Amino acid sequence: MKLLVWASILTVSVALRASRAETLAERLGYGPQDKLLIVHADDVGMCHAVNAAAIRGLEEGCISAGSIMVPCPWFPEIAAYCRENPEADFGLHLTLTSEWKYYRWRSVSPIPLVPGLIDPEGFLWSEVPEVVQHASAKEVEREIRAQIERARQFGLRPTHLDTHMGTVFARPDYIEVYCRLGKEYGIPPLLVNRSPELEEILQRMGLSIPEGMFQRWQEAGFVLLDYLVPDIEGRTFEERRDAYYELLRNLKPGVTQLIIHPGLEGEELRHITGSHAQRYADYLVFTAPETKSLLAELGIKLLGWRQLQKLFVP
Repeated sequence: MKLLVWASILTVSVALRASRAETLAERLGYGPQDKLLIVHADDVGMCHAVNAAAIRGLEEGCISAGSIMVPCPWFPEIAAYCRENPEADFGLHLTLTSEWKYYRWRSVSPIPLVPGLIDPEGFLWSEVPEVVQHASAKEVEREIRAQIERARQFGLRPTHLDTHMGTVFARPDYIEVYCRLGKEYGIPPLLVNRSPELEEILQRMGLSIPEGMFQRWQEAGFVLLDYLVPDIEGRTFEERRDAYYELLRNLKPGVTQLIIHPGLEGEELRHITGSHAQRYADYLVFTAPETKSLLAELGIKLLGWRQLQKLFVP
């Protein structure tokens, strides 16, 4: 009798699961109510202070993945680290802008081949609207391809692609290039399921994604995260720590990517960016033992792009 009851329960459970699509968490081998978090370090390669902070966060803290800016001056340093540590979970932070006042970079492509990406001073444009106004999708494709190829020449095997300042999501033809090159190179691009939270982020950044694209991404075999948190409020360590901890306590089931910008305090970072205090705070928060303890207390499991990469269908 007991066997019949358990068989009935199992049959109903299998039928219910078959009646709906598996969540991303389930596809990864977790339960539908599990909370999975990618703590993602952006802007790696920008300068030494950012490289060192990201590496320490990966090795000693709670950072689980990061992405590298190929056109930047300190790209060779992080590329050497990746060659020496091939298990490190780094993707490419596809870079079509150069936003700081004095610390700037050019395209990887020869400038005559991508003139629409280059400002009057000979650098990449500072702001996304300037890229949208001047650069064709063909030029964006040429530069993205050049960045991927340069990364490969330096021995990198990127786990994913994403986009500096959200630039590839500023025009539908840029998005198409981004996804197509991800397929061509077999590198999953960062994409996120439609949700009210995503709509709010896109609106705040002045970006948009056409309605039908989400379904096309799913049909094409792309991996779509459930949620994305591109930044939090606060300037001081205490403000940012409290904001991050509140976010963690309210994390929803599914796969969330939290984007942070760690950096070591010092002259280098202070002379590059006005956000140096926030970046140092991010580093402190995500290398603090208290953060690791909170994640364990809340049952949040850290995830990297290597696991997601296995689900990608090029």
